[in-house]
Amino acid sequence: MAISFGDNVRVASTPLTVSLGLAGLMGQVYGETTPSVTGVEVVGRSAADYAVNVQLDGRDESLWFAPELLEFVDHAPGTEIVIGNKRLVRTASGEWVEG
Repeated sequence: MAISFGDNVRVASTPLTVSLGLAGLMGQVYGETTPSVTGVEVVGRSAADYAVNVQLDGRDESLWFAPELLEFVDHAPGTEIVIGNKRLVRTASGEWVEG
């Protein structure tokens, strides 16, 4: 399953993530980018020029990860976002519906 904005994820246990103290931590996806364009520092190396931003639970800063280091948990049902005067709520299937 492809990980996307708003999903809950877990950092996979690899030698790199264990050494950084990140293995097993949970968080929510806040964005995605092309590292060669934006110059962000990425945890891990991706086969593609792509990184996922995750706000880890209990941490102040978010981190950019190679997607191969993330495990899908769920679509964070009940998550709400507001864009202008439009309120959207995430469903268990991953859809955003007006709420």
